[in-house]
Amino acid sequence: MNKKIIIFMPSIEGGGVEKNLFLISNFLSNKINNICLITASNEFKNKFKKLKFITPFFNLAKYGRILKYIFCLYELLKQIVKKEDIIILSFQANLYCILISKLFNTKIIVRSNSSPSGWSKNFIKKKLFKLILRLADTIIVNSNDFKEEFKKKFNLSTVMIYNPLNKNEIIKLSKKKINFPFFDKSKNDLKLINIGRFTDQKDQMTLLKSVNELKNKINVRLLIIGRGINLYKLKKFINDNKINKIVKILNFKENPFPYLKKADLFLLTSKFEGLPNVLLEAATLKKNIISTDCPTGPREILNNGKYGILCDVGNYKQISKKIIYCKTKNKSFLKRTASLSYKSLDRFDYKFNLNKYYLEIKKLN
Repeated sequence: MNKKIIIFMPSIEGGGVEKNLFLISNFLSNKINNICLITASNEFKNKFKKLKFITPFFNLAKYGRILKYIFCLYELLKQIVKKEDIIILSFQANLYCILISKLFNTKIIVRSNSSPSGWSKNFIKKKLFKLILRLADTIIVNSNDFKEEFKKKFNLSTVMIYNPLNKNEIIKLSKKKINFPFFDKSKNDLKLINIGRFTDQKDQMTLLKSVNELKNKINVRLLIIGRGINLYKLKKFINDNKINKIVKILNFKENPFPYLKKADLFLLTSKFEGLPNVLLEAATLKKNIISTDCPTGPREILNNGKYGILCDVGNYKQISKKIIYCKTKNKSFLKRTASLSYKSLDRFDYKFNLNKYYLEIKKLN
């Protein structure tokens, strides 16, 4: 590999995109000598193995995304004007990265992380995305439905690479012993779990409404793990509806898998996704799954509902009925469904999908 590879990810926050970033970066750093990461702070430096870190001159960890983007784009510009042979692999601020790269005739691969349904509703915004995205040398998406959306909305061809899934690592991490009375002392309750950022996109409010519907019908306990701007809103709903005893919120965990392992049922209530890692992780631990049929990813992962239950976005009453269904359904049937879901995960194998990233970079070398 003759060219220098710059991975661009200004704001690393510990979510699903970041998990992919860590896996992809570490795989590429074993294949490519001259590789670096431009990001806003050294906060997650321990997650990376060999690559060089390039950060702004002061720590931006506690600042908002816009400021991180500005300073990191400046760092990117500094690298480009050195007139080295460069290929950029962008995970964030893709439009800005594309414009800068094209100004200096630099090759760029952009990875789009979430369905256009979530960010291209505005007519002007849609036109702007279409105009700029077509300038990228390669656009990577992470599901077939996502690929079809790009073709339909922007008339753009993309490369589909599934999120890399390391099943053995997830199973290993899930075996860590934890003391968690909220689940441990509720043997007869159906134990529910949701893991994700507290944002409108992830829509945990719909999940809380579903559990509130159930509080006088069946015995359930819900654990939500994450962090984000909607934390106060979620806590207020819990307090106002007096469901404190059956709902617990925990802050973001680097290793949420021991909690996931203790749960009976994983729920995803997102309004849109790309290919949600957390569904793959739940399937790896053979959990039954209820997910919104949001664009894109859940339907593809769950094989049109064969490997889990799909519900309408925002339909909390439908979700509550499906939770009751899982509570009352024959356990051997649920176990068989979870087993089928687990067996379907080979297509997400991390080595196979990581190598696809390397091959896309080699094409531009």
